[in-house]
Amino acid sequence: MKFILLSGGSGKRLWPLSNDSRSKQFLKVLQNEENELQSMVQRVWGQLGKLKLTDSAVVATSKSQVEMIHNQIGKNTPIIIEPERRDTFPAIALAASYLFSEGGVHEDEVIGVLPVDPYVEDSFFSRLLDLEGVLRSSNADLALIGIKPTYPSEKYGYIVPNVEESAEGYMKVSHFKEKPKAADAEKLLQQQALWNSGVFAFRLGRIISLLKEKGLPVCYNELLEDYSKLPKISFDYEVVEKTDHIVALPYDGEWKDLGTWNTLTEEMGTEILGRANMSHDCENTHIVNELDIPISVLGLSNVLVAASPDGILVTEKEASPRVKELVGEFEQRPMYEERRWGWYRVLEHTKYENDNEVLTKRIKIVAGKNLSYQYHNYRQEVWTIVKGEGILLLNDIFHVIRAGDIIKIPVGARHAVKAVTDLEFIEVQTGTELVEADNHRLLLTWQEIEEKGYALK
Repeated sequence: MKFILLSGGSGKRLWPLSNDSRSKQFLKVLQNEENELQSMVQRVWGQLGKLKLTDSAVVATSKSQVEMIHNQIGKNTPIIIEPERRDTFPAIALAASYLFSEGGVHEDEVIGVLPVDPYVEDSFFSRLLDLEGVLRSSNADLALIGIKPTYPSEKYGYIVPNVEESAEGYMKVSHFKEKPKAADAEKLLQQQALWNSGVFAFRLGRIISLLKEKGLPVCYNELLEDYSKLPKISFDYEVVEKTDHIVALPYDGEWKDLGTWNTLTEEMGTEILGRANMSHDCENTHIVNELDIPISVLGLSNVLVAASPDGILVTEKEASPRVKELVGEFEQRPMYEERRWGWYRVLEHTKYENDNEVLTKRIKIVAGKNLSYQYHNYRQEVWTIVKGEGILLLNDIFHVIRAGDIIKIPVGARHAVKAVTDLEFIEVQTGTELVEADNHRLLLTWQEIEEKGYALK
């Protein structure tokens, strides 16, 4: 059995920590067994590792999340990169074509699909392995995992079984019901309906056949080229709703969708993350602070305060799922991003009437990592080194740089830097188009740079 993990979304319901580059699954707000902070994707990858399933898994994601995935779960993680975001059916189809044409997986092999961010017990992944057996014994086209509800929730979709046609160990699916009202959810529970976990399995050949029916290539490299021809539609609409023989496995362990602040804070393990404090009469209040300024909360209960370079949110917890309605009004670049080499935080961004802009960043490069050899057409940069030591390559000449140094990078100048020790600097960009698209990379790795034999000054 092979597995496809879906990593997508912008996670606006967890604003201001999540943004278009840092989705909810990458937020390090959970605690592991050693009381260290970890993200949802790190937790799930670790749980798969306990069952030795990571060698059988690939992650399907967009270009913007590749570096963060490699940072958090390892650079050797196999990743299927969507050329553009086109919903879950194209992402799954692309991953299936990779397994078929590049991975040598037989069409009869069972493929399990799951999100990268469920909050579940380890036993959930053992249940995941049962999908193959039930798919084959029932001869179904799709097998799902449904969660036994603990209350009539309005937040989840429901799998409604045909009890009369169900067999021992699994349920025959009658139909699906999306996020019902509480009264309808109560009736669904009486019909033994299950919450839809978003986890399912199918034989690889089903997707390969579907691609052939649509006149699309099944070879991975060819499908990459024709990716824009795939319908921009969810797997539920394109496949599940058109499938008659579907079965569901019930799971009665802990399962949560930590997609909102009120559910996420239930599992954080600590009331305060970052530089903050609160008075003793605060109850069920959490503070998450990524800024360098302190936050204090007095006499407020059932409240969440979250602060990051992207903004500050103060909300009553039950109202927190509505944050997506508000942040849609904000149009700004991501103010914090993790990269393969470290991270950067935007400190200030100003646009002037004459189209000139000034962007100030704090950048950290982890020891041994490097920025690529690149140039910019529309901006100059000034770096003030505040910590550590590194090697700068500027217009084909190496320089040793240390805390206290100031480096000027003119427009068009070729430059790269490698951190000898953890290196931090303040970068001030000035120009007319301060966008990531103005990073023109010549060489990516430091090994490629050294092989060119540039001079040391």
